[in-house]
Amino acid sequence: MKRSLFSVMVLGCVLAFLYVPIILVVVYGFIPNGISMSFFDAKGAFIGFTTKWYAQIFSGDYSVKALLESFWLSLTIAGLATLISCVIGTMSALALQRWKDKLQSIHHALVYTPLIMPDILIGISLLMLFVAASVDCGFWTILIAHVTFCVSYVVMTVLARLQDFDDRITEAAYDLGAGPWYAFFHVELPILMPGIVAGGLLAFTLSIDDVVITSFVNGAGTNTFPTYVSSMTKHSRNLPAVFALSTLMLLFTCALVGISKFLTSRGGLKTKEKK
Repeated sequence: MKRSLFSVMVLGCVLAFLYVPIILVVVYGFIPNGISMSFFDAKGAFIGFTTKWYAQIFSGDYSVKALLESFWLSLTIAGLATLISCVIGTMSALALQRWKDKLQSIHHALVYTPLIMPDILIGISLLMLFVAASVDCGFWTILIAHVTFCVSYVVMTVLARLQDFDDRITEAAYDLGAGPWYAFFHVELPILMPGIVAGGLLAFTLSIDDVVITSFVNGAGTNTFPTYVSSMTKHSRNLPAVFALSTLMLLFTCALVGISKFLTSRGGLKTKEKK
């Protein structure tokens, strides 16, 4: 069927709306002047591109030291939050799938609530909890907060995977003499792994770019990359270094997605070969 000109224009506008800002972030990572934020001098002449901002990042220059510290802090928190969320979320999804009673209905509601609750409400609630418990805000409060909202996304992703799971496979493993732990790690877990990986990637993405909730529960000296960037966007001369580091994050994220796709497709091919 031939596409109309209008549909092509709408598609082009949507793609431009989604990807032009990302392209601009990559381009501005090579801008020569961090003060004027322009590729042109006072006379309007084009002055070219530069890689000095990437050199600052890799050399550990003092001017971007705080930025790099916030970046590594974000990676650490996102990695730990993803790992913990995957473990808790998978167990929660299995419980929701296997047992159907009133208690599980409440469990499902509690899991679903963070998905629809505004971030600012979650941030305020967690802050009040930490204040009431006399807990100083810092690394651990940020980690707890990120796990709190990441778990729900992992649960929903794994539950979607469990909808197509055939329980007879596990029963066959039991009939062949496998114990509960062996059946889980050698039968169920490999089948659920694509869903767990997808949920983990979603949790990692949500954690590493969260601003609202983190701004409520972070303490002095524990600024994550998004909160630090939001505080320096309007007055820092090193703003192009942010664009350069963001480009590196983009490449890192694309690499993770590529690895995930590769592992998923490889697992699908092995399943077909066995059949």
